Amino acid sequence: MIEIVNKQIRIDGKPQLIMCGEIHYFRLQREEWQDRLDKLKAAGCNAVASYVPWLCHEPTEGHIDLEGLTRPELDLAGFIDLCHENGLYFFLRPGPFIMAEMKNEGLPYWVYEKHPEIIPTGWDGRLATTRTIDYLAPGFLKEARRWYEAVMAVAVPRLQPNGGNIIAIQLDNEIGMLSWVSNGPDLTDFVVEDFAAWLGRTYSLEELAKRYPFDLNDAEVRKANICSPREDYAPALHLDLGHYMRNRFARYVDELRGYAEEFGVRDIPFVINIHGTGGGRGFTFPIGISQLYETYEGKPGYISGSDIYFGDLDMNTFQDLYLINGFMDAVHDEHQPLTSVEFNCGDGNFGETYGARYDPSAADFKMRMCIAQGNRLINYYLFAGGRNYVLDEKPGDGNDRVAFTGERHGFAAPVSPEGELNYTFDRMAQGIHAVMAVADKVAVMQEERDAVSFAFIPDYYMTEYRYPGSDKMKKIYENIEANRAYWNWETMARAMLLAGYRFGAADIQNKPLRPDQVPVLALLSARYMDGSLQHKLADYLEQGGKVFLYGEVPLYDMEGKPCTVLADALSLRYIEDCREAPNYYPSVLAEGWAAPRPEVRTHFAQTFEHGDLAEAILRLYGTGQACGFDIKVGRGRAIVIAARYKCDIDLYRTALELLGAKPGLTHDSPYHGIFMTSTRNEEGERFIHVLNLDGFDKTFHIYDDGMPLFDGRSLTLGSKEGVMLPVNVTIRDVTILSSTAEVAGSSANEISFRLTQAQDWVLLRTNRPILPSDDYTVEEHEGALRIVSLRHAKIDDRLTIRFGD
Repeated sequence: MIEIVNKQIRIDGKPQLIMCGEIHYFRLQREEWQDRLDKLKAAGCNAVASYVPWLCHEPTEGHIDLEGLTRPELDLAGFIDLCHENGLYFFLRPGPFIMAEMKNEGLPYWVYEKHPEIIPTGWDGRLATTRTIDYLAPGFLKEARRWYEAVMAVAVPRLQPNGGNIIAIQLDNEIGMLSWVSNGPDLTDFVVEDFAAWLGRTYSLEELAKRYPFDLNDAEVRKANICSPREDYAPALHLDLGHYMRNRFARYVDELRGYAEEFGVRDIPFVINIHGTGGGRGFTFPIGISQLYETYEGKPGYISGSDIYFGDLDMNTFQDLYLINGFMDAVHDEHQPLTSVEFNCGDGNFGETYGARYDPSAADFKMRMCIAQGNRLINYYLFAGGRNYVLDEKPGDGNDRVAFTGERHGFAAPVSPEGELNYTFDRMAQGIHAVMAVADKVAVMQEERDAVSFAFIPDYYMTEYRYPGSDKMKKIYENIEANRAYWNWETMARAMLLAGYRFGAADIQNKPLRPDQVPVLALLSARYMDGSLQHKLADYLEQGGKVFLYGEVPLYDMEGKPCTVLADALSLRYIEDCREAPNYYPSVLAEGWAAPRPEVRTHFAQTFEHGDLAEAILRLYGTGQACGFDIKVGRGRAIVIAARYKCDIDLYRTALELLGAKPGLTHDSPYHGIFMTSTRNEEGERFIHVLNLDGFDKTFHIYDDGMPLFDGRSLTLGSKEGVMLPVNVTIRDVTILSSTAEVAGSSANEISFRLTQAQDWVLLRTNRPILPSDDYTVEEHEGALRIVSLRHAKIDDRLTIRFGD
């Protein structure tokens, strides 16, 4: 039985860490399956994932082949059973949509031909630019139900609770992603009618008449005015359409779950895959959360999983991944864990040009950060490449294959289509083995957090459907997009992490906001903010909450109507915006506790007059108008920076400390580029997770609440190196009090380590004798035993400590 409890994945009652690799059985010859599974196990993984492509298994309506009768590689049951024979769990991803570079995103051609009504039109009646469909169209659901009936007939006998190895089933894939990237809101006749019905359930007749000055009951009038909205109600339509689509996606997911359960699926979790990274960054990822959180938020039996498509994790991107994980967790309930169901790995050579060349640290760094933040399942995508075969019924589309990538597929994967290992495999495997060596520990640990949370506002990311003819919508979108991520992540979030803050995120839109739960809130704010949320923040401050606001103080609600509830609570009266222009270079001067600081160039500032309870800390050069404030509000306090300010680590740390949040885990390196966090379980066992994001070695001490760790010894972390160092971790009858080396494995009579220093040491306590070795010395140290390695990590990084009976 699979249970989701306390942010853990428990299999038959035991918390598990699932390290998974995506292998597409249908893209390999059957005789190649075992070789790819051998390589997966060599990497340290304990599970396999695969899509099940409807296009391949039912190319002709009514002829479903899941047994390999038409092609040996289509034997789904045979592949799952082979994984089971190899001691591997299985993560089933049956669509109906699978993407995976498949034609029609994995749907059979005949579905579109039989049901043309499922093909959406978008704004102004234009046809969709991508092969998306109307998820809730009755014709499509009828076919999807029949597809699920066939797949579940194979899956149900192989579910883990039934003695098999399937531990999770994903429902569809990246729902809503195609509509977002094409700015096409799936406006079929059925959707428009359903939207009108939703509006009727959401608003009174009087409210509807004010919001939409046309007859919603007239099908033709309704379609014309929703597909081509007028300027007077376009912002209202934007909000309502976004909220409706969330509801629509949730109903679709519940429909698919209903099919799976109807055909026998029980006691395993259903997974929702969240899309959104782009261009190697995470700025747009929360759009996927915004679209899909209603499908799983607070619902038993559901877990969500991220799509992580970054390249290298470095000084440019590391805060992106940290925020993504935090935002995902913010909308989860107390039990739902983090997972990543498409965790990009390999060398980045997607176009076969060798232009993208990931550092070997890429997958290792991303995995280590995700594990530290509580990910319980990571699916390496794509672990092994393969080939796209030619369809029997050739579509005449230029290659006639099942996918649009050509014959070879997954050529950037750690295991090539031909089965060869590329240069990223060894480092990826090293990281997997490191976490699996202590999987029972990390499977239950939670990240330790400082007294600050990053605000997540889902509606700030509800910008996927924008009517191109609306200037009002464009103005609102552009301001929200400018303030929700980009520069702000790269200043505020980056500075907080480099200052040593370990923080989660808080969904301040949908969940309670109380000072006892969120002592300090880091808020990226736009000029537009819902009025009820402004009231919530004002009440939070009055009750003693602390806010560090960066961006703009809101002056309007989300429909562009004047709303200054928060500004009024802060006693701020708007003066004007100051923007850079040709031959005009606005700069900001610090004063009060923020001084002395050099003058800082800015490209935007929002200026205000302030009340007696506010102190100006930033002013524009020349005009003297204030754009930064320290304000007392009721029992609370707010520090506001309403100007684009640089990544001044000391300024952000000082501001947060004045609000009551101090970083607990710090270092003394003169160089930045070190990411650190820590995890702990209920027994007090801990790991200190450290990444050196730069390409040069760094030597430093680590401090925990001001006290030195590792007996005050300095650590040297190599270029692009990551470690997970144990503190008070017990393995069988040996307690590792601290160690400069990373646990690499254990058995009844030995513990092995991966060395990281010129001379590592392990401080432990045990009643068992330590057997002598030429590889280390043993010293007594304050009632414990210190094992000092005689090996240099850069010459031989393996050390095994053996114990007698």
